[in-house]
Amino acid sequence: MRDDLLDPRAVLLHESAPDRTAAIRRCGRALVDVGAVGEPYIEAMLERERSISTYVGEGVAIPHGTNASKGDVVRDAICVVRFPGGVDWDGMRVTLCVGIAARDNGHVPLLAALAEILLDPDRARALREATEVSDVIKELTA
Repeated sequence: MRDDLLDPRAVLLHESAPDRTAAIRRCGRALVDVGAVGEPYIEAMLERERSISTYVGEGVAIPHGTNASKGDVVRDAICVVRFPGGVDWDGMRVTLCVGIAARDNGHVPLLAALAEILLDPDRARALREATEVSDVIKELTA
């Protein structure tokens, strides 16, 4: 995965959220805070979640906006937000959210790269259990 996609400030490893909506808002806020997206993108992430769950298995969700929200994306980026206590995701327990912001079709290679990492049980576990920003960056850019 391109190492310019993940700003270290968008790696939050000790978050908590009362529910899925709050977790998605936290991901969106991380992307806004690093200048990757405009404010409206957060609502687009919630809209996407209402249409189809972004839960992908292994305690991981990949929230992202709708096709209509591409104009709110300033630059392709991801955020990694860890919820050690877990978040109920429609009956599943999520401990790691990887938020995606992508212009045009930039989400396709991003999702492919993430899938490759998350399908490797050791790498997925390393991401879920990371407590240092440098560990997350190393895992995602290896």
